[in-house]
Amino acid sequence: MNNQQLWQAILGHLEVSLSKANFNTWLKNTYILDKTEDTITVSVPSTYHKDWISSKYNPEMLKALKGIAPEIKIIHYQIGSSVHKQEQNYTQNQTEQIPTENTYQPNKAGASTPQQINIPQTSNQNQSNLNPRYVFDSFIIGKNNELAHAAALAVAKNPGTQYNPLFIYGGVGLGKTHLMHAVANRLLADNPRAKVMYLTSEKFTNDYINAISSKRMEDFKQYYRTVDMLLVDDIQFIAGKESTQEEFFHTFNELRDKGRQIIITADRLPKEIPAIEQRLVSRFEWGMVADIGAPDLETRVAILHTKLSKKGVSLAEDIVYYIAENIQNNVRELEGALNKLLVFGEMENKEVTIEQAKNILQSMLNNKKKGITVRKIVSLVAEFYNVTGDDLIKQSRRQEFVKPRQIAMFIARQELASSFPSIGEFFGGRDHTTVMHAVEKIQKMLNEKESFKQEIDLIMDKLYTT
Repeated sequence: MNNQQLWQAILGHLEVSLSKANFNTWLKNTYILDKTEDTITVSVPSTYHKDWISSKYNPEMLKALKGIAPEIKIIHYQIGSSVHKQEQNYTQNQTEQIPTENTYQPNKAGASTPQQINIPQTSNQNQSNLNPRYVFDSFIIGKNNELAHAAALAVAKNPGTQYNPLFIYGGVGLGKTHLMHAVANRLLADNPRAKVMYLTSEKFTNDYINAISSKRMEDFKQYYRTVDMLLVDDIQFIAGKESTQEEFFHTFNELRDKGRQIIITADRLPKEIPAIEQRLVSRFEWGMVADIGAPDLETRVAILHTKLSKKGVSLAEDIVYYIAENIQNNVRELEGALNKLLVFGEMENKEVTIEQAKNILQSMLNNKKKGITVRKIVSLVAEFYNVTGDDLIKQSRRQEFVKPRQIAMFIARQELASSFPSIGEFFGGRDHTTVMHAVEKIQKMLNEKESFKQEIDLIMDKLYTT
């Protein structure tokens, strides 16, 4: 049994016991690099894959080896090593192959080219407004995003057939746009002739208004309804725009009827977007709805290590953990803090110490809370739950106001360290015990329901980015 057959047998054993999403996310892009008398060395895509596979799946792999190759007692994991051409072909054929009969060929003009690691810089890609850096290889997978990542990979392999539309929701700077671009970049790598379009919902609205004013609606329809893949960012901004929603409804229907892939992002679930037509909500839910939450500590550390590796620089581990522990809700801020320290180290021409890191980032961490008031918290919570700020403050016990009111009290307590009496006074002169009860109830819900935690994370993102 050669290395290829051995690894295929091990993966076959694991595939039976794992969900498809987990198998595709963690094990599909792995293969054997080397085999000695009692050891195999396995190639994995990233540091995070290495840590996750070795801790979660290593026992199962060793168990499978007992019946296949009992002489193997140890599995080593190595990140992205170059291999012989034979191994590369095996990897493509066994773990990344896209069957010809399922390959997306929207223009019916020639078969797609084999998948390539480097995305070709075609004029089509430039016209599509894609970021060539946003590819699957540079996306760090964690518990917060593994479902969305797995769904995006599935769409990339069979656009227009599975998970159409793909609706990804989550807070600012968590990777929604990265994933949608990764799907489109993969499509263009396979089929450079494909017509891909990325835009924000605001641009769609503006183009629609301009088409009406210039009497060029037919051109508008031809432009938007003939693409092979349409990516729309921040769809929540078409809320309340009835004519735009009407036009997007028809665009959506025509593209989907033709088997063209649609990918949409938003800051919340479709049904939680206020002032949006129910028929659009139902269509957004036709395919796959996947969330991206705030990354946990391990994922944040993995992101920082990946950024450092790509830049070819190093940073003391205690500094990496300090950044990860203090910047929790936004990947962009995480990278911004890292860049700030690297620039300082480059200017000083010496390694940054943990004391210097704390001083440098102190202003950044403090500035996050500047401008945050109870009134702003109330306004954002009310907007999120499609009620008014007055609804949360007045003496009403209607159920649709109670939960948002308690959330606003909880955030005011957590983020501003306001006293219970002062919070109660702001919320219509309520007793401090009412506030204490609200804070305790919300904390309990956070501990018990992951979906509720995601709601709070979305509100927190808006609090610090608007």
